[in-house]
Amino acid sequence: MATLQKIRNRAGIGIAIFIGLALAAFILGDLFKSSSSIMRGKQMEIAEIAGKSVTYPEFQAKVDEISEVYKMNSGKTTIDLKTLEQIREQSWQGMVRNITMKDTYENLGIGVTSVELFDLVQGKNPHAIIQNIFRDQNSGSINRGALIQFLKYQQTNPSGKERNYWLFIENQIVEDRSFTKYNNLVAKGLYTTTEEAKSDLKGRNHKANIQVVSKLFSTVSDSTIKVSDSDLQGYYDKNKDKFKQENNRNIEYVAFPVVASKADEDKLIKWSNGIKAEFATISDPAAFVNINSDVPFDASYFKKGELSPEIGNFAFTGKVGDIYGPYKVNNSWKLTKIQKFEELPDSVEARHILVKVASAQEAAKAALKIDSLKNLIAIKGEKFEDIARKNSQDNGSANNGGTLGWIRRGQMVKPFEEAIFFGKVKDLQVVKTQYGIHLVQIINRGKTAPNVQLATIDRVIEPSSQTYQATYTTATKFATTASDLKKFNAAVVAQGLNKRIANIHENDKDVIGIENSRSLIRAAYKAAPGSVVAGTEQSPIFELGNQFIVAYVTGEQEKGTASLSAVKARVTSEVRKEKKAKEMIEKMSGKSDLSSLTSLGATLSEAKDISFETYSIPGVGYEPAVAGASSALESNQISKPVAGTNGVFVVKATSVNLGTDQDIKSNKQKLSASNGYRTSMYAFEALRENAKIVDKRAKFY
Repeated sequence: MATLQKIRNRAGIGIAIFIGLALAAFILGDLFKSSSSIMRGKQMEIAEIAGKSVTYPEFQAKVDEISEVYKMNSGKTTIDLKTLEQIREQSWQGMVRNITMKDTYENLGIGVTSVELFDLVQGKNPHAIIQNIFRDQNSGSINRGALIQFLKYQQTNPSGKERNYWLFIENQIVEDRSFTKYNNLVAKGLYTTTEEAKSDLKGRNHKANIQVVSKLFSTVSDSTIKVSDSDLQGYYDKNKDKFKQENNRNIEYVAFPVVASKADEDKLIKWSNGIKAEFATISDPAAFVNINSDVPFDASYFKKGELSPEIGNFAFTGKVGDIYGPYKVNNSWKLTKIQKFEELPDSVEARHILVKVASAQEAAKAALKIDSLKNLIAIKGEKFEDIARKNSQDNGSANNGGTLGWIRRGQMVKPFEEAIFFGKVKDLQVVKTQYGIHLVQIINRGKTAPNVQLATIDRVIEPSSQTYQATYTTATKFATTASDLKKFNAAVVAQGLNKRIANIHENDKDVIGIENSRSLIRAAYKAAPGSVVAGTEQSPIFELGNQFIVAYVTGEQEKGTASLSAVKARVTSEVRKEKKAKEMIEKMSGKSDLSSLTSLGATLSEAKDISFETYSIPGVGYEPAVAGASSALESNQISKPVAGTNGVFVVKATSVNLGTDQDIKSNKQKLSASNGYRTSMYAFEALRENAKIVDKRAKFY
């Protein structure tokens, strides 16, 4: 059905606004081996959200539902791993939001009636999902005919796929509408007073040219600042919110990359030299390239300047059939054969008539129509431009009689480009592309120049099975030597290896720098701190991407507030800064002349047009305290010393410019909109935090 095909072409973009893309069933692995009663009770619990237990089958059903919608939208029968991961994550976020908000909606009386849903689908202002799926590409407005046609079709089609798809769409609309109502309710509960608007306007109007004296904390030696245990404990107790952490683990690992050896490269060079004679004699170089090369045959034509100097000189001094190489480019060895020479223009002026195609049935009808249009021009002598205006479905060129202007190489899809660059002026050609069927005519050709087509066998230098085995043997010997963490570190030093460190969370997809390393992360969470990370069959060797990995868990941090001992270095640094700031403020207070402060080791700098909203101050950097102090000063007034992020500062306003913006009403509306947006976001995050989510997905994926 054409309507469904159009939906498939566009729905992915529309639905992605609200449900994203994709993920899919994962292997439960050893989870199913853990007990005979795995399908019962807590062992199948994948999450607990707001007191509700969510089981793996429930969650996977949602993943499967979105996966099927994705397949329907894309026309694909399979889903790649990256898309599957996106679907799974989107399923999780949607489930968290729906469960978290369920009681809130009920308590507030928020819902979507059937009448409201009908209006969101077929009313004057349909929901954004409907607008995206059923938007007419030509007019930009919703195609209501296509919408009604699909609604009728999904009710009568016996397969049920379209019906399930539509129910999913309706559910997404209801969920989004309910959440929007909640956000609007929160936003409407806020009020920006006139005094707030005036105060904000005053702060933004106030712009000062300033002088700043900066005394950085780094200019005072840490050794001169005494920090006691009671100081640390006091700071820690007052600032515990700063030390909240998620569950995470530290691992240290050594990578043994599988890299092609000299023997592997020598073997490839020998192969290239061996095949050269056969390459010279074959009658179909394109097919030969596709069989023997890692890169398929490229039928493009090139001018001399478009090739590397090495190949350009060879191609334009040789003759058809000549072969160059083998030669090395980056990580490949190549053989290049001269295929053809052609005199080609850089650009062509052309016009076309397009009949779009969305199905096999439409293709047959389109071909007949193009033939009839061709006959009208070629046999009956009607003007191309008149036929194009009446019949072409390319709105961009139809009004201009089908004219596309001057076209340079590389601007059009391959079949169209070949037709216009190799055809003759005034000839009428029928061309099929992914856009439909075209009737093409060349109006004029630009200046021609010699071009060459090359056939290139490109073989990437790859490690052989022997190299893989040798690398694995090296990794195994290392793992045997590094039987505990102490020996691991000793072996790293003794063998001059590069040890790497990573901090991982239980649901991380990969360790940075290691491909497809989810299995390593899962195994790390089964290992005790200080022990080796073991994979399948308790092997310490992980083959991930093009490398073998041996790793140890060196530490773990539980979810909650980090202990003082765990963050002692960080707390010590902050306490020292506070003590330094106190001493500096005492020494810098009471000075009426900024120049006198430079004797204390401070530096003087200047900046212009500093307001309360200034993000970064020239000569000072990101220091909100300086911007704040500047916004309160009058001309020639000096501030008290203020403690900032990196030091203590004294500010003098050399001049102040008070802006003329007095539009309090407009500023009030702006603040209300800003506060409403931020508060609605924070409100959901507060509800989410209160839901006390226990995420157990790592057990299953």
